[in-house]
Amino acid sequence: MNAPLPSKVIHAGQQRNELSERLAREVQGEILFGRGDRGRYATDASIYQADPIGVLVPKTFDDVRAAASICAELRAPFVARGGGTSQCGQTVGPALILDNSKYLNRVIDFDREAMTVTVEPGIVLDHLNAWLKPHGVWFPVDVSTSAQCTLGGMAGNNSCGSRSIQYGNMVHNVLAIDALLADGAEGRFGPLSTMPTDQTRLAAIVRRLQEIAVREHDEIARTVPKVLRRVGGYNLDIFNPQSERPYTPDNSPNLAHLLVGSEGTLAITRLLTLQLAPLPTHKMLGVVNFPTFYQAMDMAQHIVKLGPVAVELVDRTMIDLARNNPAFGPTIERALIDEPQAVLLVEFAGTTQDEQAARLRQLVELMGDLGLPNSVVEMPEPAAQQALWSVRKAGLNIMMSMRGDGKPVSFIEDCAVPLEHLAEYTSRLTEIFHKHGTSGTWYAHASVGTLHVRPILDMRTDGAAKMRAIAEEASAMVREYKGAFSGEHGDGLVRSEWVSWQFGPRLTQAFEDIKDLFDPQGLMNPGKIVRSPKMDETSLFRFKPTYQVLPLEPALDWSAWNVTGNAAAQTTSAPGTGNDPAHGFAKAIEMCNNNGHCRKFDAGTMCPSYRVTHDEQHLTRGRANTLRLALSGQMGPDAFTSDEVHQTLDLCVSCKGCKRECPTGVDMAKMKIEFLYQWQKQHGLRLKDKLIATMPRWAPWAARLPWLFNLRDTLPGAAWLSERLLGLSARRSLPQWRGDTFLATAHSDHTKDADVVLFADTFNNYLESENARAALTVLEAAGYKVHIARADSQDTQKDRPLCCGRTYLSAGLIDEAKAEARRVVQALRPFISRGVPIVGLEPSCLLSLRDEFLVMGLGEDASSLARLSFLFEEFLEREHAAGTLHLALKPLPQKKALLHGHCHQKAFDAVKPVQTVLGLIPELNVGLIESSCCGMAGSFGYEASHYDVSMQMAELSLLPAVRKAETDTLLVADGTSCRHQIADGAGRQAEHVACVLARALA
Repeated sequence: MNAPLPSKVIHAGQQRNELSERLAREVQGEILFGRGDRGRYATDASIYQADPIGVLVPKTFDDVRAAASICAELRAPFVARGGGTSQCGQTVGPALILDNSKYLNRVIDFDREAMTVTVEPGIVLDHLNAWLKPHGVWFPVDVSTSAQCTLGGMAGNNSCGSRSIQYGNMVHNVLAIDALLADGAEGRFGPLSTMPTDQTRLAAIVRRLQEIAVREHDEIARTVPKVLRRVGGYNLDIFNPQSERPYTPDNSPNLAHLLVGSEGTLAITRLLTLQLAPLPTHKMLGVVNFPTFYQAMDMAQHIVKLGPVAVELVDRTMIDLARNNPAFGPTIERALIDEPQAVLLVEFAGTTQDEQAARLRQLVELMGDLGLPNSVVEMPEPAAQQALWSVRKAGLNIMMSMRGDGKPVSFIEDCAVPLEHLAEYTSRLTEIFHKHGTSGTWYAHASVGTLHVRPILDMRTDGAAKMRAIAEEASAMVREYKGAFSGEHGDGLVRSEWVSWQFGPRLTQAFEDIKDLFDPQGLMNPGKIVRSPKMDETSLFRFKPTYQVLPLEPALDWSAWNVTGNAAAQTTSAPGTGNDPAHGFAKAIEMCNNNGHCRKFDAGTMCPSYRVTHDEQHLTRGRANTLRLALSGQMGPDAFTSDEVHQTLDLCVSCKGCKRECPTGVDMAKMKIEFLYQWQKQHGLRLKDKLIATMPRWAPWAARLPWLFNLRDTLPGAAWLSERLLGLSARRSLPQWRGDTFLATAHSDHTKDADVVLFADTFNNYLESENARAALTVLEAAGYKVHIARADSQDTQKDRPLCCGRTYLSAGLIDEAKAEARRVVQALRPFISRGVPIVGLEPSCLLSLRDEFLVMGLGEDASSLARLSFLFEEFLEREHAAGTLHLALKPLPQKKALLHGHCHQKAFDAVKPVQTVLGLIPELNVGLIESSCCGMAGSFGYEASHYDVSMQMAELSLLPAVRKAETDTLLVADGTSCRHQIADGAGRQAEHVACVLARALA
């Protein structure tokens, strides 16, 4: 049994203080013991939450050694953690969390000839495969969380991936593990023939393991499930292999395979040596549409005989949810025939295109023979395949985007049954769900009999009782079909108690013996795999029975999230009918299920600040967790408007990347507006924030006296003074005010017969009026009657230009922003009623009409305005697609253009229209900079406290791409701040697309 903890460390506070002080003296890494930091590491992607002792982000493995030694001395438990994406509660607990993802993430060795690579545990799978791609190889355990999960975490729970039918699980692809034991011993775990036989600690472990294996030889054969997908307990069967796929080619034991799937309970990984595979050169994808779910499950066993590398399920629920996600909707539509109840993604891959094309034809023929002719959507194009796989990979998170307290819960998620029983198993399980008043969501690995099935449960009410009952009935079926209760996602807190059920008392005792052999004090991730709490121990739930949200009166309308759900019918009540004391704001925050998709670096916008700092605090997930903990009183009664929460949101640039890219729909930009509203009510605003927020009100004075307002950048010492007094970085130039504003000099009044209304925002009116003039010129050249939007004659401030309110929102001044929004709606109401398009230039301004205006209580007029609002390029693209755009354009002297998309353009899928309209210019080759946020984000990059972070964001991809561009390449950026960042950081001038088109007019 585990040794008892000494009495001196039973008091958590005393232990925390002593451990923190020791770490501060002996390690170089980041020590995070504050309440907010602990809260951000208290959860993973499971239903559980446990306050850790503290967090260490080690800079070197020496830090890990020192921490393990200190913990052993203080009898303090510790847990190694990667991306925190575990779905079963593997990486949470009252322990010191070791976050290896920030620094311990290097490729250490690569042998192309031997097809091996050695890496540190914190490296992310997609990062590794991006590093390997130029060499024509990859690590093929392609899990759905590949953009954020670490290799150490994958080894910890023996991950599998979509293509395991071809490549096997993690355990089949790990060659060796260099590891540290709890007592400080280190060694390399690999083939048994290479293990030491002397008197060292490692040799003693090997001898004892062999003794246990000999003792339990027959019991291993009797109780270990003989299926590919089995990750429960410890892999003691390396000494008597039971898997249908051998762990090693000759079935010889490899001690690294015992550590794979051990969830950090036996050792801490220092290095992983992995087996690589050649990159498939040709792929074909067939999407089989099924009229019933049962047919999809029943026919999977026939499809696998064609030799695919993957057969993945997408069920009706996921199809519908994907349709409602702006990032995935168009992609899933292209894969559907009529209204299927399920689809199977069947991929063929190999070295020749003809061979894969032939297999795809065989799939089409097979489905005809099985009674489903014309049911296959063929996708030979790599881009289409990749887009659809991105939907499948986001499947779990898409499922979690259901609103209401009921959520799909992981606990029987990946039970594995032989493929011939899959249809019957899923049918009977559906009946069990109905019996308990719920339904389930299904997706994933039909190829190997492992489906990610999640019953929809409300863990705040009766979910725990239903979870227990469903698990007991499901387990009986798993045993009947000779399957595995845990097929892929490990044991963790949710399934460790089922280890003894699966393997029986003898192997359970053997597992405990192994745990004690490696970790006599029981310090390494205690409570997982052996000696675990019950899966329904409510004190470990994220939403405990005592969980309560503090009352809050939000300024924005969050009622869409304040709903109740019908689990059986998978429907929700009307907006605003839920029981959220924060009127939906808390429910919106709780949509974050901690999946960690915001940690990705490979594509998209999210999350710019995290890409610079690599800190959990500056991550969409970290911010959502902080808001949730504060709003539920877990950080103290007044924590919501505390400095700690303000600091957590400080580096959020409101890019809206999460609005589009977060699969569960967390919109941190909007949440920050709400937070700042509550903050400024209590703390007020700094002078700098007031000046920026109220810019639309004093801008007319700046236009009258531009020479005075522009002195800051010309008068010696003025920039330094502005930094001291206002916090505006002296290293930045400021936008230059203009006397020749657009609204003062341009006239186009088509009140009665307008084809389009041009909305001139504050920036393009006062600072860069040439953009608005160019847009007017282009629209008129195309034959449109343009009305320039101006304040309504009944407006009490009719002499002041219309404003979207964006600057007010950035400071949390929602009431002032609402006043501006009402002015806009009032002025545009006559055009809204006639369906006249409203066109704007600045993405952050115009798109406010399609976003924030909808949650300001402005009524149906705001909804109609949102439907009629277009960015300049969106309007032209729409007209071009309809065949009604008559715009004569000539070639420009420049033959290349490089485009940087504004974050809000990306969030609303409005970058492609810029490419389209630029493509109308003859002979112009348009390229896109694959970039995240430029780093300016309105006023963010102008602030001295943010300048360094702003430039680091820009240096990730934008500025290097601009510097690399040839001098005669056109640089196009529609965002005012984006253009300023390019000018400041690269000394190049970027243009709005309107200016480019105006110069190209024939």
